[in-house]
Amino acid sequence: MSTIDVLIVEDDRRIIEINQKFIEKLEGFSVIALATNGEQAKELLAYTKPQLVLLDVYLPDMLGIELVWHIRQHYRDIDIIMITAAREIEMVYEALRGGVFDYIVKPLIFESFQERMESYRNHLKRRDRGSGIVDQAEIDLLLTRGQPQNKPKETVMPKGIDSLTLEKVIQAVSQAREAGVTAEEVGKLIGTSRTTARRYLEFLVTEGRIRADLVYGTVGRPERKYLGQL
Repeated sequence: MSTIDVLIVEDDRRIIEINQKFIEKLEGFSVIALATNGEQAKELLAYTKPQLVLLDVYLPDMLGIELVWHIRQHYRDIDIIMITAAREIEMVYEALRGGVFDYIVKPLIFESFQERMESYRNHLKRRDRGSGIVDQAEIDLLLTRGQPQNKPKETVMPKGIDSLTLEKVIQAVSQAREAGVTAEEVGKLIGTSRTTARRYLEFLVTEGRIRADLVYGTVGRPERKYLGQL
């Protein structure tokens, strides 16, 4: 199987660098072009003809969904994976209607990104091998992107960690972006004590889902800030 050429469409330069570094770690993928807005992406699509587009929803000049439908109209063989902070259900449904292969919510974690990209690569391998008539089992495998059906993941949370509160903490860290957020700030945002917020934050740090930095102020002890592990 030949190398999969990737076009990254993202307006945040820092996120572009992260996505590019992640791609460079994967065997069989190559970033061939970068676009920071929709019009630039349209120009690059016309002459680079990538196999895969990594696309953000919020671009300076248009919604990424508009670019999805442009690709579907003009480049039916190009696949799309959305990588975005957009969690609106309408946006997800519209992306699915546009035939995107996957929809990944920021902040990115390399292990999760790697798993999804490998799923895409395996999907291409199955497609390239396929010919003639397929049975229902093969159709089901294609429709589910090769993911097992009827086998929900069982997530066992450690004592003192509630999944709903954990999701609120993740959102608080994600919204803070590169500025980071303290345990006290998270506690105020989600309505818990500083101690409770810190317990959840430290759990996410140990899981590798966020990172912690020490920020030194002008007076007093250094402050521990938490940032998304993009």
